[in-house]
Amino acid sequence: MAALGEAAARWAPGLWRRAVRTAAWLRGRRFASGGTQSPPTFGLLLDIDGVLVRGHQVIPAAQEAFRRLLDPQGQLRVPVVFVTNAGNISQCSKAEELSAQLGFQVEPDQVILSHSPMKLFSQHHDRRMLVSGQGPLVENARALGFKHLVTVDELRAAFPVLDMVDLQRRPKTTPLPRSDFPAIEGVLLLGEPVRWETSLQLITDVLLSDGNPGTGLATAPYPHLPVLASNTDLLWMAEAKMPRFGHGTFLLCLEAIYRKLTGRELCYSGLTGKPSLLTYRYAEGLLARQAARRGWAAPIRSLYAVGDNPMSDVYGANLFHQHLQTQQEGAARSCASILVCTGVYGPQAPSPTVPALGSEGSPFHGHRDFGFRPELLQAAHVVSDLHEAVQLVLRKEGWAL
Repeated sequence: MAALGEAAARWAPGLWRRAVRTAAWLRGRRFASGGTQSPPTFGLLLDIDGVLVRGHQVIPAAQEAFRRLLDPQGQLRVPVVFVTNAGNISQCSKAEELSAQLGFQVEPDQVILSHSPMKLFSQHHDRRMLVSGQGPLVENARALGFKHLVTVDELRAAFPVLDMVDLQRRPKTTPLPRSDFPAIEGVLLLGEPVRWETSLQLITDVLLSDGNPGTGLATAPYPHLPVLASNTDLLWMAEAKMPRFGHGTFLLCLEAIYRKLTGRELCYSGLTGKPSLLTYRYAEGLLARQAARRGWAAPIRSLYAVGDNPMSDVYGANLFHQHLQTQQEGAARSCASILVCTGVYGPQAPSPTVPALGSEGSPFHGHRDFGFRPELLQAAHVVSDLHEAVQLVLRKEGWAL
């Protein structure tokens, strides 16, 4: 064979060089199903609740979508990151849950929870933080880098007279005041708690007392202690016909209480989860690392963000797209928003809680710190479900369906 190659090179050098280049080109395209696509230059950011699942039920269209996205070996043909505003679960557990639901291996670093970008807030990691939420709360906070944590339950145990709403939980006797409890230096809100009245009361006590809830101050300090929060979703979609309260509703209560008591606005040192720009920049980085791990050398230029919530998914993707037009820290040049009708948004069945996009007098469901720009609520594409969204993306990218 070597002699034949040398002879061919002598007699037809141009033809031989073209054949070698063609063979190399074909090798670079063999990774995809059918061997017909070049390495991807686009990636998908997929919401979970209302796009892949409703509660514990997988949406059938999502299963159809992944049949198109997986190669014969069960590997994704393009980089995919699952971006959820949920936070009351660990990253590993969420990846295992998705793997079981979708029928292929989802790695933990393909999952972004609402608080995942808090790994970047290293300036707060050494503070003694009061942490609120549910699920593996302390485990999640430690995984983010926070070293010194106090839960709401631990604070309540140290100062039982602070929690007085539930008559059954009130102390039967008055305990001695404590002076040995170290001061709290910040508040970490990772998700909606179970007993809202207890968390609202104790978080407020910490803020008004400058981290010493066993004492009282004549004047509440301002600026107050640092507050970090994830997931500002007012609503989310489960099995019920109407959306359920999200962590954004809890934050709204906390902000209203603080404003009523002090006459000032509660300030956040950091907000993560959609629609924050930080979350999308973090997701872009994970897509790039995923592509590199798969050996896809081409930069990921186009992002497609699929979600069911106009205020978090569409607003965030459009905000990030506008950001990319002026500042390009990474390789991405665009982020197209795709709205599906299988979750919070459903134009066929409008309700008082989910107004039609752009309708006159529509209430603003977003968080106050992100402002309200109506044009950012308009999705680049509105489709029925994830399967239709994936077909749309593949057509736009010139990939075979």
